[in-house]
Amino acid sequence: MTSEHMKVQAMISPLGGQQLLAQDVVRVRLPLSNAFLLGTPGQPWVLLDAGSPGNAGMIVRAAEARFGPGARPEAIVLTHGHLDHIGSLWALRRRWENVPIYAHPLELPYLTGASPYPPPDPTVGGSMSALSPLLVPGPFDFRPQVHALEELDDLPALRGWTFVNTPGHSPGHISLWRERDRLLIAGDAFVTTVQESVMAALSLRPRKAHRPPAYYTPDWDSARASVRRLAALRPALAITGHGDPLEGVTLLEELTDLATNFDSQARPAHGRYVTQPAVTGASGVLRLPPQPPFRLSPRPVLIASAALLLLALRRRRV
Repeated sequence: MTSEHMKVQAMISPLGGQQLLAQDVVRVRLPLSNAFLLGTPGQPWVLLDAGSPGNAGMIVRAAEARFGPGARPEAIVLTHGHLDHIGSLWALRRRWENVPIYAHPLELPYLTGASPYPPPDPTVGGSMSALSPLLVPGPFDFRPQVHALEELDDLPALRGWTFVNTPGHSPGHISLWRERDRLLIAGDAFVTTVQESVMAALSLRPRKAHRPPAYYTPDWDSARASVRRLAALRPALAITGHGDPLEGVTLLEELTDLATNFDSQARPAHGRYVTQPAVTGASGVLRLPPQPPFRLSPRPVLIASAALLLLALRRRRV
């Protein structure tokens, strides 16, 4: 851990608030995921990910609090294009007209209207998983603003960052790595809360290195390889798409354990993609494994409904 990193345990961000994690990295805690502001005040900046639908106001307020009234990013970069990471893009691009959006080329079919993502899998277990069919898999269309990462200019806010290909949770998922201070923004390659549970997803407890959200991971072999790739970097601080940051010895021990024991700890015991991945390519989804039978029991629905009602009440206070 370098002196540039903040003490993350003491600075857990309130809903819609900012958490300064490095001099040029701010986490914006959104209701179901995180977005990030990369850059320093007075200089060009980049938005990383855009949360669920309805989060645009929180993102704009956080950006203007950090960068000043009327602040707009030089670019929006996506770790991937699932609904809980792009849901506010429609509102943001109306506000920030002509700001370009960048994603890995293998994400572009799902962001240009060509293909929906592999559908979520509610059979992996958990109350959030039971609700996952509500997370529309697209296709989403952000043309003409959306571009391949290769077209991204050398923006000041991204100097020093490396894009790491971490597929599995989505075909073109990326993480961001900075060697200088060993800072990792993992996206959903792994997360730090038990995202399959609505209560855990909203409370961010327990805080631990955890598999990618199981209900929306269509390729578990690739997900395992991506976790191992990130563990090999030995990050000092990891920031993920869901949950609070992890750092230091705790991070290294838990991430190493997750990578080493991925098949026994992380791969679901059952589910649509557990033994057969979705097959995808440059044009989108090519082939899907059969859909297993799914019967929704009332208990997870009641838990999820109560949690989402509490979330709605909290958002009214933000």
